[in-house]
Amino acid sequence: MSSPSPSGGAPLTDKRQLVEYLAAGAKPRAAWRIGTEHEKFVFRLKDRKPVSYDGPDGIRALLQGLTRFGWQPVLDAGNLIGLSDGDGGAISLEPGGQFELSGAPVESLHQTCGEVHEHLRQVLAVAGELGVGLLAMGFHPTARREDVPWMPKGRYAVMRRYMPKKGKLGLDMMLRTCTVQVNLDFESEADMVRKFRTGLALQPVAAAGYLSYRSHVWTDVDPDRTGMLPFVFEDGFGFERYVDYMLDVPMYFVYRDGRYIDVAGQSFRAFLQGRLPALPGELPTAADWNDHLTTAFPEVRLKRYLEMRGADSGPWRRLCALPALWVGLLYDATALDAASALVADWTQTERDLLRTEVPKGGLKTPFRGGTLRDVAVSVVELARDGLRRRAKRDGGGQDESHFLETLTEIAAAGRTPAEDLLERYETRWQRRIEPVFKEEAY
Repeated sequence: MSSPSPSGGAPLTDKRQLVEYLAAGAKPRAAWRIGTEHEKFVFRLKDRKPVSYDGPDGIRALLQGLTRFGWQPVLDAGNLIGLSDGDGGAISLEPGGQFELSGAPVESLHQTCGEVHEHLRQVLAVAGELGVGLLAMGFHPTARREDVPWMPKGRYAVMRRYMPKKGKLGLDMMLRTCTVQVNLDFESEADMVRKFRTGLALQPVAAAGYLSYRSHVWTDVDPDRTGMLPFVFEDGFGFERYVDYMLDVPMYFVYRDGRYIDVAGQSFRAFLQGRLPALPGELPTAADWNDHLTTAFPEVRLKRYLEMRGADSGPWRRLCALPALWVGLLYDATALDAASALVADWTQTERDLLRTEVPKGGLKTPFRGGTLRDVAVSVVELARDGLRRRAKRDGGGQDESHFLETLTEIAAAGRTPAEDLLERYETRWQRRIEPVFKEEAY
């Protein structure tokens, strides 16, 4: 999850300023970039238990070890809780110590996957010295909620108190899930709307390749700030309508002077009018608005770019495949036209049904007389064609479409990685879960 935005700036007093903040994210096509984020579980090799923050083999030691590669410390109330490379890339911690790379904005998937590879090389070098491993899954296979240590980040303390008031699985989301997401640009409000609608409708298709308990967890976290956002598909949707949504999302915190002030449940509308109970008379800044934008967790999230958030973390090949899918669909005009047309007549009932059924049925989920596998095959092919037309080639002359191979195989077979894991569990693993920490580790 996000770190606090730099403080300061002129006070905000009008909704129009919030709309303009989002609209300022629009970029010409030549400036579009790809930002990939992925999380992984850290576990002790000797007993496969989650790693605490402190101690010689803890998360802090892992962060400290990575500074040898030029990473700079990021502190929260004196605690080392992340790293920055000074060029747009960052390493951060999820609430249960899940280790996240937030990649720098890059031009091609070749660069994205090179960045992922280098990150894993660095982390594994330090992890090996500490006796810890990294696990690539969407949901922790063994740890109970009470087994997972909390990281010392101020915003997580606020969320920990508030989450149980809104849903049964919010703390499980915080402590026991890992995801991979990609952040993509738009060139105008109209382009944002088309990408948002297409990406939101197709998020269950991306999740269907995993048979995902992580996706199920998200259905019972907090209805105020999660879900499929029906208003995105309504006439007139744009930056202003998303601002209205965010003004109705209850706040978590305000960051001031290095500390998080708990304002959970209070209104950003009241803040905009100087009537926030926790800070009477004080007005928000752009930094406060940006922080608030990070506290909604829909399947697609709008900031000054769009975040595609619907997929489980996984091994290296799938970490590269997820951004490849969305870049192929959304960064090529022909592919975006076709994908937008594909979902144009899907109803809200169908979109909601996919969100609830896909975590259980995966690619076998019934849809429009067939299964979601039929849609997945078409969508992956659209993305492949889009990547070929992009024609971004590596030093060997290969375009980006090969990064989709693992998703092509999954869609063609109609069999998810989760089903492969279940088969191994029932057969070769003899109903033992321990082998997953070897076979699914980086």
